[in-house]
Amino acid sequence: MPIIVNLDVMMAKRKISSTELSKEMGITMANLSILKNNKAKAVRFSTLESLCKILDCQPGDILEYVDEEDDVTKDF
Repeated sequence: MPIIVNLDVMMAKRKISSTELSKEMGITMANLSILKNNKAKAVRFSTLESLCKILDCQPGDILEYVDEEDDVTKDF
């Protein structure tokens, strides 16, 4: 998938646990886990806004585009 979610990296930088973040955002641990593990098919702007506000970051700090043709980790 060409969009990578770096939520775990931002959480580590801000020293915030999954439990604390899910409580502050008002989402379930299961939904947060889907985001953290790059399993989400879509992200609402309201969710992204909440993440950015709580983690004091920009959307680009959480979301990253990787060209699949340049991705050396993909299966051949």
